[in-house]
Amino acid sequence: MLAIGLTSGIHRVLREQELLNRINVFPVADSDTGTNLSLTLGSALGVLSAPDGKHLGTMLAAVADALLDGARGNSGAIVAQFFQGMSDSAGEITRFTTYTFGKAVSLGSEYAHDALSKPRDGTILSVVAAFAQSITHQLSEDRQSEFSLVLGNAQQRVEEALANTPNQLEVLRKAGVVDAGAKGFAELVAGLSDYLRYGTVVSMPDSSLHYDNEPIIDFAEADNESQFRFCTECIVTAADIDRRKLREGLAEIGDSLVLAGTKRKAKIHIHVDDPDAVFEIAGQFGDVSAEKADDMHRQQHSTHETKRRFAVITDSAADIPDDAMERLDIHIVPCRIQFGSRGYLDKVSITTEEFYAELKSNPHHPTTSQPAPGDFRRQFQFLASHFDDVLSINLTSAASGTYEAARLAATRTNAAGRIHVIDSKNASMGQGQLVVLAAECANNGANIDTTIALVSRQVPQVRSFALLRDLRYAVRGGRLPTWVMTIANLLRLKPIISTKPDGSISLASFLLGTRNRTRRYARFIARRVPRDTPVDLGIGHAICEEEAMALEQALRERIPTIRNLTVNSLGTALGVHGGPGTLLVSFGPYVSAQDVAGSLD
Repeated sequence: MLAIGLTSGIHRVLREQELLNRINVFPVADSDTGTNLSLTLGSALGVLSAPDGKHLGTMLAAVADALLDGARGNSGAIVAQFFQGMSDSAGEITRFTTYTFGKAVSLGSEYAHDALSKPRDGTILSVVAAFAQSITHQLSEDRQSEFSLVLGNAQQRVEEALANTPNQLEVLRKAGVVDAGAKGFAELVAGLSDYLRYGTVVSMPDSSLHYDNEPIIDFAEADNESQFRFCTECIVTAADIDRRKLREGLAEIGDSLVLAGTKRKAKIHIHVDDPDAVFEIAGQFGDVSAEKADDMHRQQHSTHETKRRFAVITDSAADIPDDAMERLDIHIVPCRIQFGSRGYLDKVSITTEEFYAELKSNPHHPTTSQPAPGDFRRQFQFLASHFDDVLSINLTSAASGTYEAARLAATRTNAAGRIHVIDSKNASMGQGQLVVLAAECANNGANIDTTIALVSRQVPQVRSFALLRDLRYAVRGGRLPTWVMTIANLLRLKPIISTKPDGSISLASFLLGTRNRTRRYARFIARRVPRDTPVDLGIGHAICEEEAMALEQALRERIPTIRNLTVNSLGTALGVHGGPGTLLVSFGPYVSAQDVAGSLD
């Protein structure tokens, strides 16, 4: 019965996801509380629906563990810790009485309160406490009370506590809303109570429906932007985590700290400017996994934007200038970089400059790995709750599983029909050009169908060529055997690799010798650029900016059809194999602002 009631309550939260996002102003007005609670609670549905005959204590332990792994955001981590307390209280019992249920809820409330470094009244904690106190008070007067009566009274008390949250937090009162996390917990309680009292079962909401996402409040009135940029999370596992020292270390570098879990497995949620500092501290206490860092400032900018009909997102293999990322509100899912035992989130916890410095000095050659489907799913679900559609343009599937991870994640969101995933069949600057084109369409008010058609026409026409200065990085990474480097060095050959229209990456040619390599490379590119159409061209460089500038001048002299040219740092997608000194050129047909405007419906 508890499993069905909790499932019904979770379905209620999923149904109210967009409303919870729209009223989210505390601790930061980043419009993601509904998404975070939905992702967190949704991770327990598989456990609750499994017909394996588990007794109560075992089931709650499995639920708590699933919630801890799936916890997202401040409220999600608090809910996970609430259920951890219930699980620890239940122990090995096979069924709840009203008394043991009350004890479990009370311990859950204590756990949730203790998870925060700075607990505040007027938040989800107040509603959780009201729930526990109501049950405890009722059972102190009549220990034999019926579940349905106890839950009904507790639900009423929860609603009263929820309505009081604006009186406890000034930011809520100014915005004219209740606390979003508190309302999410109230929905969970209502689902459980209505099932036990009336047998009401709330079904999974229809994921094909899309509701009005206009903000209920004026976010300017909320005046609650975090002083820190990244909402950072990870899991620490060890035999015996010193939670006190871990909390003390984290509390010095950020705010909104929630430490959920147990001595063996802890979930960290914190707002910081330097996510890598979080992972470094966490690594002192155990093995770190499930690292993520969401840019809250970009999320806030996105959710307050009403002109765009769809959001554009890519992975960090795309190289895009920072000013374009900001101006066009492009979202990014970071790939992962591993130097020996030390891991980073690409372009989040390690910059491009830091990456190349580490590449030159670290005896361990880095490995890169695609984002997990869950990384994409979290971002997709958040963006889909604020935009009609989401367009993801990803690293070529011929060289990475990133596209497949994004495609799989799209099918597993609650807005699958509105998530569109395109294989760029490219990388680095070429992938970035396609992403920028899509974002320009969105910025000009284009619709999703015409944008997909426009980008899809561009995909096979965008080509990238990379000139490698030093083959030792490709050898260290296992991409080339040592003898190839030996022969190339002996003959003074500098290889050029390229993307092909099918997305594969292969050797295209060689340059002989090192003299005038930039001008000879420019001639090589000029012979391959179409002469009868305007060109959009990008230059990527691996910490060799002067050469990139010289290459730009040489290309402008040889290619009169250039209409747009961008120079940017070369990221890790090719840099990990090419190393410092790599020069990349990508090009494709130029699409003007008028072409973008012409894609409007």
